[in-house]
Amino acid sequence: MTRPDTVRRLQAVGAALALSAGALLATAPAAEARTAGPCTTPRIAAGWYGDNQARLQQLIDEYGTCNPYRPSRTKPVAVFDWDNTVVKNDVGDAQMYWLLRNGRIRQPAAGDWTTTSRYLTPAAARALADACGGLARPGAPLPTGTPAGAGCADELAAVYGTAATRSGAAAFTGWDHRTIEPAYAWLPQLMQGWTAREVRGFAAAARAENLAAPIGATQKVGTAAVTGWVRYYDQQKDLVGVLQKAGFDVWISSASPQPVVEVWAEGVGVDADHVIGIRNTTTSGGKFTAHLQGCGSVRDGADTMITYVDGKRCWINKEIFGVRGAAAERVQPAARRQVFAAGDSDTDISFLRDATALRLVVNRNKNELMCRAYDNSDGKWIVNPMFIEPKKQKAAPYPCSTTGYVDHDGTAGPVRRGDTSVIPDQTDSVF
Repeated sequence: MTRPDTVRRLQAVGAALALSAGALLATAPAAEARTAGPCTTPRIAAGWYGDNQARLQQLIDEYGTCNPYRPSRTKPVAVFDWDNTVVKNDVGDAQMYWLLRNGRIRQPAAGDWTTTSRYLTPAAARALADACGGLARPGAPLPTGTPAGAGCADELAAVYGTAATRSGAAAFTGWDHRTIEPAYAWLPQLMQGWTAREVRGFAAAARAENLAAPIGATQKVGTAAVTGWVRYYDQQKDLVGVLQKAGFDVWISSASPQPVVEVWAEGVGVDADHVIGIRNTTTSGGKFTAHLQGCGSVRDGADTMITYVDGKRCWINKEIFGVRGAAAERVQPAARRQVFAAGDSDTDISFLRDATALRLVVNRNKNELMCRAYDNSDGKWIVNPMFIEPKKQKAAPYPCSTTGYVDHDGTAGPVRRGDTSVIPDQTDSVF
């Protein structure tokens, strides 16, 4: 038999539960109204070759946040090369020309140009010393923007732009062709003595000039006329934004200097912490040295690996996926790789091959890249002509079966698939 006070307590508990249930039912529709509603997948704008727009949209539909059945709940990663992939022309070149025109490259220690690159040949060091030696004391900026410094500017531009002196002597020697390009590395090394903040200021000035200049404009550096303009590709800028809206984690990987690309990447909505460029080591005061940060098994200051071919793979694994040590130099499991990658050059081949879902190639007639893209052995490659001033069709087939691949020591050989079979020569068909 139940006591009266127990009955009253049970009645009170029942009433409270009823009130709670009523409150939940009353508030449930409001909560649902706040969270429900159609999820709209962003759409890519027109302006693409063939079915590329549809292929890119398919990627976004499958991996974007609106798809409840997407392959992974983690943010899918997309990685873009920068120069001639997201923009037309090279922001590293634009920065080098600005530095020369504005006298921002310093005389090296003791006037010894070999201190600026371990790969510089004696012939190049002598040519630079002869052209620049009497113009400034060690550590001081060279007056390369003046008539008196024009010869120095010409020699610096020749070594940087052609990997040879004005007299035709080889400027660099002894590098690994799959992990570093000495001329690319030389640009940040020539920025020694400046801070990252100062270099970002230089980059902002160069960016403003190159965007303001008309397409096709040239500028005078030393005694030569060189390219004087850069443009963002509208289609790539749109693609970056659409990927971000769809929930992708978008990164830039470039073989131009880190602070330079940081400034340019702002124009497509990519923050500095999602940019991977060539990175200098610094002094305790924050000034750049002539040495570079390493990756994987390469220590800081060894100057043997930058964001170049296999080096791009290493830096992406390190910075995006948190892989440390020598493991960063190796291909990672699919779950720890980008689903999408975009590039334009043989320098991008390793990180493009690592992409698990789709690989976009901007056609600049680069042998290994176009061999792999046109072979398309796994169906994940798409090719687009350059969006501004596209190249004409390459007359001869790409030499995939003979010399399309450049090995670590610089020797040429056939381009091979993952199963080691040789890719046959390919005809240029997207232009």
